[in-house]
Amino acid sequence: MFTWMLRLCKRGFAFDAVRGIMRASLGEADVTSEPPRRNAQAARERILAAARRMFAAYGYEATTVRTVAAEATINPALVIRYFGSKEALFAAAVQFDLRLPDPARAPREQIGEQMVAHFIDRWEEPASQGELQALLRAGINHAVARERLLAIFRDQLTTTIAAIAGANQACVRAGLVATQMLGFALARYVLCLPDVAAMDRDAIIKALGPTIERYLMKPLD
Repeated sequence: MFTWMLRLCKRGFAFDAVRGIMRASLGEADVTSEPPRRNAQAARERILAAARRMFAAYGYEATTVRTVAAEATINPALVIRYFGSKEALFAAAVQFDLRLPDPARAPREQIGEQMVAHFIDRWEEPASQGELQALLRAGINHAVARERLLAIFRDQLTTTIAAIAGANQACVRAGLVATQMLGFALARYVLCLPDVAAMDRDAIIKALGPTIERYLMKPLD
């Protein structure tokens, strides 16, 4: 076969073209050349969508580059080309924006309940559930995923809480809010504890609102 390649090259074929002919004759996809930009973007989006589904359904450990590629019906080499590693793919696929409301618009006496209501509404948006479940399932068992989950809450909550109660102890308060809301999300959406899963929105807000208000506003000493 190498002799055949040399003959083609001597006839004016570029080496890369010859290699492409060889790969096609072997039934292999050529992933060494960059596809057109539009196709590349479409491939990235397919990979990310497949990764969210796989991470949500099977967790971080059981999901591999190959299983994501199979779900996206794409060559595994492209997953590595675009994202580099499973860790980087997870970070890119699971970008959960809490979209926290402006605390200045909430009456102080209702701020805990409004925060809980926001979390519930955000998590139960159909487009958000896959990302949330992927984060929660993966964060239980894997350090990379756990750090990603904590970073989302730490970075986004701390700024909001600093605007409510001042910068002093904002990180501690953010951590306490995260423990409450993440624990509830885990019980309701991943473990599916029957009594918790059956609670309606108003009951959740009434039960958790005072605790979140205390974490946000009251002295922690």
